[in-house]
Amino acid sequence: MTSLAELTTLRIGGTPKSLTIATSESQIIDAVQSADDQNQDLLIMGCGSNLVVSDDFAGDVLMIATKGIENDASACAGAWVTVQAGENWDDFVSLAVSSGWCGIESLSGIPGTVGATPIQNVGAYGQQVSDTIAQVRAYNRKQKSVQTLFVKNCQFDYRDSIFKNHQSDWVILSVVFQLPLGTLSQPIAYQELADELSVQLGERAPLNQVRDAVLKLRSKKGMVLVADDFDTWSTGSYFTNPVVEIAPAGAPVWPAPNGKFKVSAAWLIEQSGLGKGFGLNQRVTISTKHSLAITNRGNGTSSDVFELADYIQSQVVSKFGIQLEIEPRVVR
Repeated sequence: MTSLAELTTLRIGGTPKSLTIATSESQIIDAVQSADDQNQDLLIMGCGSNLVVSDDFAGDVLMIATKGIENDASACAGAWVTVQAGENWDDFVSLAVSSGWCGIESLSGIPGTVGATPIQNVGAYGQQVSDTIAQVRAYNRKQKSVQTLFVKNCQFDYRDSIFKNHQSDWVILSVVFQLPLGTLSQPIAYQELADELSVQLGERAPLNQVRDAVLKLRSKKGMVLVADDFDTWSTGSYFTNPVVEIAPAGAPVWPAPNGKFKVSAAWLIEQSGLGKGFGLNQRVTISTKHSLAITNRGNGTSSDVFELADYIQSQVVSKFGIQLEIEPRVVR
């Protein structure tokens, strides 16, 4: 049986008791209903890019691998694109850029499936998927029915959604995006990206140039998957940027709702004395390119990951009194 170390970007995880690869919506629903009817736990995953699974895991796994992208050309406002949950996210972004569909170009290079992006309201470089999502079609496990949730019902927030807060209730089947048409990006809203493009914040740039710039920036940070680069053997950012009422002096901050501030988690980690490449052992360390990523250096274990994550959190609490929240899904 294939181990989850072969199916996750962190390259860690035990061997499941069973693995079902669903290539149709009916296969997804049948597998979920069967597990629910038997009161069995079921790990549902896409390509394993935002997942940390214990080496002791030996349960049942459903991998969503449905394919299909359809644009409703009759839509009166931009591209109205329905994407099946198992589609590769970055392939979809590439298609959008080449098709002149705007609004997700700054989300280039993020590993994962389309169906996983609404769960955590994936975002980067000033964009988040909730900005362009119109509808999410999902199976409700409690009500045993397929439902369409409009964006206002998805409870999107910073790295948050109804699908994350009630993960055991929902299985995403497809996502509908409403994307403006054009050759220029949405206004650039992130300083690092603006600098790379040599534009001012709020200006626009050609879609393909924005995608290329984002991929370049992500590659520098080890955030684009490369098979033989251990700095990319990760879940991406392991912690979210905390939202606080009072930010530490000197910390990079962004405005947040209700007069609060979003603080750079990477800065908090580095200012706590945990630089790039730090590890409690050499099996699992902070990335040498990005202080928010915990990386498997080739022979790491889930225990190594959990131990390092706990240590990072404790050091940041000790230094700043701020609790870092874990971004990926953790299955112990």
